Amino acid sequence: MAQIFPKWTNHFPTVAAVAGLMVTFLVVAFVWYFFSPWYTDVGYRPVQPLPYNHKLHAGDLGMDCRYCHNYVEMSPHANVPPTQTCMNCHTLILTESETLLPVRESWNTKEPIAWTRVHKVADYAYFDHSAHLYAGIGCYDCHGNVADMIVVLQKQPLSMGWCLECHRNPDSHLRPHEDLTNMSWAPLENQKAFAERIKSEKKLVPPEDCSGCHR
Repeated sequence: MAQIFPKWTNHFPTVAAVAGLMVTFLVVAFVWYFFSPWYTDVGYRPVQPLPYNHKLHAGDLGMDCRYCHNYVEMSPHANVPPTQTCMNCHTLILTESETLLPVRESWNTKEPIAWTRVHKVADYAYFDHSAHLYAGIGCYDCHGNVADMIVVLQKQPLSMGWCLECHRNPDSHLRPHEDLTNMSWAPLENQKAFAERIKSEKKLVPPEDCSGCHR
């Protein structure tokens, strides 16, 4: 009796199984990356009401981050500076600048500038800026080198896994208080010993359980 199917079809189940595994792997890899904050959030750079230049202010002029974000060491939130903070300088500097017209209008009308937020953790997660700065976590670790950014963008995913990596091993991120806003700071030669001393003195125990961030 003649065979209905050619001999090569004997390999079809094996080929189908291998192809199925490959497709499954590619789909999982695609979702793992392209649906993750590393792809969807990192690089986020919204258009702002006016082109505030962080590189000029924090980099070239050397202004400390805490001059504008002055509640960051005492509050859970790193406040967006009010127009008053801008006008502390710009009542005298570039008073006729076309670029700064929205600032002057805000000052005259008492209406705040509608800045667009760049960094934001999920609403169901609690993040306290003051606790992290007290521990010795610098601005650079979460925000990148803002002093080199003409337009601020998101440099880290701010995801749960990313946060937990630091909570589980914070030693390389801990720095002296005077270097919190130093964008060129590098871990010390005795970083391990320094970190152990800081954790002991400040009784730092970064939470790894759910209640630490989901309250």
